[in-house]
Amino acid sequence: MDLSQLYDPALDECAPEALDFLSKFSFDSMVSDLSTPEGLAKARDLESLGGDLVSFAAVDDVDVRTYAAAAGDELELRIFAPDGPARAVYLDIHGGGFFMGHPRMGDRRNRDMADTHQIAVVSAQYRLAPEHPWPAGPDDCEAAALWVLGPGRDEFGSVPLLIGGGSAGANLAATTLVRLRDRHDAAGEFIGANLVFGVYDLSGTPSQIKLGNTGFRDLYVGDHDTEGRKNPDISPLYADLNHLCPALFTVGTLDYLYDDSLFMATRWRAAGNPAELAIYPASPHGFTAFPTKLTKAANDRTDAWLAGILDGVDS
Repeated sequence: MDLSQLYDPALDECAPEALDFLSKFSFDSMVSDLSTPEGLAKARDLESLGGDLVSFAAVDDVDVRTYAAAAGDELELRIFAPDGPARAVYLDIHGGGFFMGHPRMGDRRNRDMADTHQIAVVSAQYRLAPEHPWPAGPDDCEAAALWVLGPGRDEFGSVPLLIGGGSAGANLAATTLVRLRDRHDAAGEFIGANLVFGVYDLSGTPSQIKLGNTGFRDLYVGDHDTEGRKNPDISPLYADLNHLCPALFTVGTLDYLYDDSLFMATRWRAAGNPAELAIYPASPHGFTAFPTKLTKAANDRTDAWLAGILDGVDS
């Protein structure tokens, strides 16, 4: 991993705009008591999640399907097909601390990725904690990946696969890759993993502990003590990461999961997998949803990385 690629000093010019946006964005309004049904419902209200400054509105041109999840439930798939044959299929796993969120949160970015790279993007729903704690989420994401490997390829052709996710979705994407390698001998089907401000250690990294905001961990794995939360299926930082695909790790300097990306990218590379780590100044958790120049820079870097991965397969 080339250290010169971790942080682009030119991005510092974008920091004042990002900090000005943050000064207008009230994180206090997002805090609720997750131990009550009312608080949980408030946290899961996507319409009010971003206030007046961030929108998670769905798009119209999406093909909504269902797949058979691990427990037999029918869960949603949101499919964005390209105009013409797909060069690859990208499995997107949404974030939300394992207890909130929905695939439609990524609709606009997924539509853009499908059009820009001529790929099919499949965004999968999974069951949420605390009603469905670990291992429900990973079980469902594994089932969604098997849908992509089966019916998805029947539809879009025997093309390479990509996977990605943000926050809890990045955890689940990494865990899914490990499961596919160990249970289905299929990790080699994936050519890239786009992992954005992920949580990779549910036992707590220094930045998690210092900055707090760790209540989501109890909802997901409340019955497990600190040592139990180091189970590799819960915290992929502790997994055997050998023989996985190239990955791009994206994180901001103000993120309480900052250390997670630093540690995971280093272990990913040490296991022999290509890894890039992109760090953005003045950027908190979830910053890629903000209408700022730093968000554009992060999306441009991701698009360049995806283009490189796809061009490498085509050549």
